[in-house]
Amino acid sequence: MIASPWQKEWNRMQRNEYEFLQNGRLRKESRLNQFLAKKVPEGLQDKLDLAFAKAFELIFEKGTGVIEKTYDKDGIRKQTEVGKFLAERKGDRESLRWFSRKASGAGGKNLLFSGASGIGLGVLGIGLPDIPLFTATMLKGVYETALHFGYEYDEPLEKYFILRIIETALTVGPELDAGNESLNQFIDDPKLPEGYDQSAQIRQSSAALSKELLYMKFLQGVPVVGAVGGAYDAIYMNKVLRYAEVKYHRRFLVDHAGFDNGPILA
Repeated sequence: MIASPWQKEWNRMQRNEYEFLQNGRLRKESRLNQFLAKKVPEGLQDKLDLAFAKAFELIFEKGTGVIEKTYDKDGIRKQTEVGKFLAERKGDRESLRWFSRKASGAGGKNLLFSGASGIGLGVLGIGLPDIPLFTATMLKGVYETALHFGYEYDEPLEKYFILRIIETALTVGPELDAGNESLNQFIDDPKLPEGYDQSAQIRQSSAALSKELLYMKFLQGVPVVGAVGGAYDAIYMNKVLRYAEVKYHRRFLVDHAGFDNGPILA
């Protein structure tokens, strides 16, 4: 039996998801991180946790409107509506791949900005003050990804989805698999957990970010050589945006073609 274009797109998304998970399962601590682990001052992890949490709180409360000035939100919405019409009307490979191509293009621009700003601030020895800019750029990329697949990001339900994407993207091993499965269950049945507290989820997602970026933000605070740490902004940004694209792609296919969350293809 020949698979339909929708089925082929679902299979492609699953392969991308499997590849992301496999990379997370097999990842080992780099030699640079092992070296820096002996140099990081006590208490820096707590400072990073707090800095990321404050950045999320500030952006969710007051900063989304500022971020939206950096892209054409209404234009993306209109393009996406046209894309959905063509996908549902034609249902061919070209129309179905339009969404992920648009999301990838927007993500690439944000990666370039993140890498350039991280390196520039690293040369100056600026580490912790870079966190609000890094967080805003990351959220901008996720927001644009959401819009390109036809989803908003302002409501508590959508903020929860975004925070869980960021948290899960930066975990490893069994935690990555568990987080991914939890997100797939959310995609099947979108609802907030009982007793959900957004501030608590922000702290949880911030902890995942600070744990992953601890050594690089420490290195970024050293003038000149900090450029190496700053360059890692783009690497971690890429992980988050790649995973966001996979999750929004899955959500789009579940919502528009009725797929259920079966086993991930190898």
